[in-house]
Amino acid sequence: MGERFVVVPVYTRKTSGKEEERSGSTGAHPALDTGESRCSVPGTAAENEQLEDSVFEPTVPILEYNREPNKYGDGVPKENSPFINNSENDKNNYDGTNMALFEEEMDRHPMVSSLLDKLANYTNLSQGALEHEEADEESSKKKTVKSPQMGTFMGVYLPCLQNILGVILFLRLTWIVGTAGILESLAIVGLCCSCTMLTAISMSAVATNGVVPAGGSYYMISRSLGPEFGGAVGLCFYLGTTFAGAMYILGTIEILLTYIVPQAAIFTAERKEDELSALLNNMRIYGTLCLSLMAIVVFVGVKYVNKLALVFLACVILSIISIYAGVIKSSFDPPDFPVCMLGNRTLRNLRFDKCLKTEIVNNTTVSTQLWRLFCDGPALNSTCNEYFVNNNLTLIQGIPGLASGVISENMWSAYGPLGMLVENKRLPSVGGIDPAKDIYLPYVVNDISTFFTLLVGIYFPSVTGIMAGSNRSGDLRDAQKSIPIGTILAIATTSFIYVTGVIFFGACIEGVLLRDKFGDSVKRNLVIGTLSWPSPWVIVIGSFFSCCGAGLQSLTGAPRLLQAIARDGIVPFLQVFGHGKANGEPTWALLLTTGICEIGILIASLDAVAPILSMFFLMCYMFVNLACAVQTLLRTPNWRPRFKYYHWTLSFLGMSLCLSIMFISSWYYAIIAMGIAGCIYKYIEYRGAEKEWGDGIRGLSLNAARYALIRLEEAPPHTKNWRPQLLVLLNLDSDQCVKHPRLLSLTTQLKAGKGLTIVGNVLQGTYLSHEAEAKKAEQNIKSAMATERTKGFCHVVVSSNLRDGISHLIQSAGLGGMKHNTVLVGWPGTWRQSEDPQSWRNFIEIVRETTAAHLAMLVPKNVDSFPTNKDRLEEGTIDVWWVVHDGGMLMLLPFLLRQHKVWEKCKMRIFTVAQMDDNSIQMKKDLQMFLYHLRLDAEVEVVEMHDNDISAFTYEKTLVMEQRSQMLKQMQLSRTEREREAQLIHDKNTAAHAAMNNKEEVGTDRVHMTWTKDKVSTERNRTREANANMAVRDMFNMKPEWESLNQSNVRRMHTAVKLNEIVVNKSQGAHLVLLNMPGPPRNRGGDENYMEFLEVLLEGLNRVLLVRGGGREVITIYS
Repeated sequence: MGERFVVVPVYTRKTSGKEEERSGSTGAHPALDTGESRCSVPGTAAENEQLEDSVFEPTVPILEYNREPNKYGDGVPKENSPFINNSENDKNNYDGTNMALFEEEMDRHPMVSSLLDKLANYTNLSQGALEHEEADEESSKKKTVKSPQMGTFMGVYLPCLQNILGVILFLRLTWIVGTAGILESLAIVGLCCSCTMLTAISMSAVATNGVVPAGGSYYMISRSLGPEFGGAVGLCFYLGTTFAGAMYILGTIEILLTYIVPQAAIFTAERKEDELSALLNNMRIYGTLCLSLMAIVVFVGVKYVNKLALVFLACVILSIISIYAGVIKSSFDPPDFPVCMLGNRTLRNLRFDKCLKTEIVNNTTVSTQLWRLFCDGPALNSTCNEYFVNNNLTLIQGIPGLASGVISENMWSAYGPLGMLVENKRLPSVGGIDPAKDIYLPYVVNDISTFFTLLVGIYFPSVTGIMAGSNRSGDLRDAQKSIPIGTILAIATTSFIYVTGVIFFGACIEGVLLRDKFGDSVKRNLVIGTLSWPSPWVIVIGSFFSCCGAGLQSLTGAPRLLQAIARDGIVPFLQVFGHGKANGEPTWALLLTTGICEIGILIASLDAVAPILSMFFLMCYMFVNLACAVQTLLRTPNWRPRFKYYHWTLSFLGMSLCLSIMFISSWYYAIIAMGIAGCIYKYIEYRGAEKEWGDGIRGLSLNAARYALIRLEEAPPHTKNWRPQLLVLLNLDSDQCVKHPRLLSLTTQLKAGKGLTIVGNVLQGTYLSHEAEAKKAEQNIKSAMATERTKGFCHVVVSSNLRDGISHLIQSAGLGGMKHNTVLVGWPGTWRQSEDPQSWRNFIEIVRETTAAHLAMLVPKNVDSFPTNKDRLEEGTIDVWWVVHDGGMLMLLPFLLRQHKVWEKCKMRIFTVAQMDDNSIQMKKDLQMFLYHLRLDAEVEVVEMHDNDISAFTYEKTLVMEQRSQMLKQMQLSRTEREREAQLIHDKNTAAHAAMNNKEEVGTDRVHMTWTKDKVSTERNRTREANANMAVRDMFNMKPEWESLNQSNVRRMHTAVKLNEIVVNKSQGAHLVLLNMPGPPRNRGGDENYMEFLEVLLEGLNRVLLVRGGGREVITIYS
């Protein structure tokens, strides 16, 4: 099921200077880049190095048997191509002029004639015997692969018959008819057969929708419903097949020990109450031995098992023919199988030979063997059982025949509890008011409690096996024609056999004998065998070999199914089971299958194992119907099955029947089976390999997404539904690796896995020349997102310049209602050191564009110091400085962060700034009430900001800022002139400081672009310690320089300095500080000053998140 067959052309080298030059100039695929970048994805480009410098000419295609599980990444051979046997190495060399217009695209778009030639030469090896036969040949010889020649009859019809007809038909169907009655038995048969017929219709549609390689039902389900459903249902089907093997082995041992050689039993029971435990122990011992023997046979000679399949099928067909022959014969000459009745109770005819209490021997009345079973001695005056004394013995015919009219008595059910006596209500009975006292006497009793739903679960395995044809799809001449016809005909045939069997058994066999499960009343003869002609041994031997063959087939098929799942690579912990012997035999899978099968053997009861495998098969059938229904309703373009007689309503009906039968037969087994499938599904979803198989679930997701997007487009989201939908703008280094992965960590912590996240990046250039870099960048970003557990989408744009690319991302990222409402971008920390002013100008333009687009904006500073997702911050605070109202973003963000494990121990503090004319006490009360209505827990503090005079420190900062701005505006000067001008400005600035501080400052060779941290601290302390008179004298001395300053800049710098002092004083020890982000000036001429204002505002703080609202309310007090 996991094998791949690839048409590999044999190439011959042809030298051509022109072609060599052309192939040598071809670049490597970006996904296969093997550069030295620490985050580049390793590829397999080296494997094709020898192919790059030469031209190959295909000659003769050879079918190569490829066992590598993930050669093409998705576990299957090029399913995205129109033909399966596609080879990436197959180059379409073209010589000629008729199609010269297309010659440069021949490597990607082959000629139609080449495509049709490959389709015509498509072949596939069979699963099973053929590969082992080839393994036995000498490896040096070329293997000649023959095209599959099996038709509908041999390839589908007969294998389905062999798998459907089996142990339940021979060992339990008569008992089901006797217990449930003819009418309810017909209901059971009709229910189960309808389920399989509807499933076969759905399976036919799925199987004829393209070529199905060897893999059968697992392949169909996984490629239709995706790897999660495929893996879960595939493993359930594997478990069902494995437990089916256990059931067949138990049936084999039951036939052997009950009907063929009962004296071979190791455990024997002296008392009747111990017989059941002795039988189960015998089943365990002999079942384990039989399982071991079969496993050895499968391991060393599976090809002989496949060759004997027809022999086993012949046994089944001969047995069924003998049953029909016996039915016909019973109409005019019924067989003689008397049943001894005591009153209306059925006796077990095992320890007596005559149905008499006493007999006359030599004119003397003596007791019989039956007397000794009910009395305490052989003497005629012995104390005997009361019911034995009061009732007479009667002999009735167990097989009265077709014309006897017994059918009317077997119409109705006779359910009962464990230990209920099997009685014939038509016969007289005296006494026996409390039959519970007599269950250990030699009566035939129920060995289990019987009810309708139990019988459904026991019977259902007799209709499984409908997948046998699809499992052999690789052996069929025309699988798309043979699978539907053969499977449906096989189900129709077996359904006819079961329906007629129910009617004939009820019309020919006495009811008490039908309810006698093991044939104890007819000297341990197989009940169905008593009806057969010419001898019961025909059925006994036929059923024995049938069960043996079915068990071997299960032990042969189950390991291959597990191997196919393992080789697909969707369940990581099963990959070891994909390996096997040199010839491909799944050794490890066979060992696991044997171990699981042993669990069923240890259960030892066929009636207990049957419902278990029924659950797993029903799960498989249910998802086959679901696959067909989903594909039909989605109307995907690739859904074009050749089988036209299907409809989605039939598939849903079949799925509903499967689910109903699961809970009807055993609700707790159904829950366990669905729980197992659910656990496997979630495991594959979170840990399994990602596969893209074009499955229906993905199509369903696309339809649901389209519908949801259209609904979201109808109206903007309500404030209660608002959440940050992030567009994260990343920077990459020269190797296309993420510079600041902590930005993604912050994204994950902020979103807690919810909402939309788009991670964007812009590459400068043209797409045609930077396609490889774009793909590599996207791959690296996705890898970083996976590492940081950021769930979202990646969008890399190539643009002629970074400014336009970022603008395009902000405008067009997202789709419909799923668009970003917040932009997250890192603070350009090196903007002062950068010689190119474009970096900080791009940042300011991002701020302007987000404001124009009514988007919120988040700017973390020192983002590399932010915690990772693995960190757990100790108790601390998240401080919110609410200076201006931004729609509630500052309130909402700390709440979202605290939902993540990194920040959950942090407390929230909210600071707001009061002016001189504000009532601080009332402001605090109002803010506390506002937070109470918002359901947010936070400490509140109102900080008063007095209108102090502007300090000399502020003027000096403003002076330095404007001088620097003036220098940067003179960009038209040469570099030498710029340096000379900067030196002059610096010298002037130094002289002014010397005059102000009455001390000499030593100049440097370079311009101070900003104040150092030590200088700022020193100046602050000097300003704070200076008295009012000194401050006035300083201002007087500097007044000539103030006159040249822009007073608007002075006021802005004053605000930044004062606010920074307050924030540093209150929140320097906080884990995170959230602060309103002021907007850039409307006049673009002051952009560089804006960056200085923000630097001053954030100075001295470690982790800062600047927040700028989008112009709408994002949090509300209403429910």
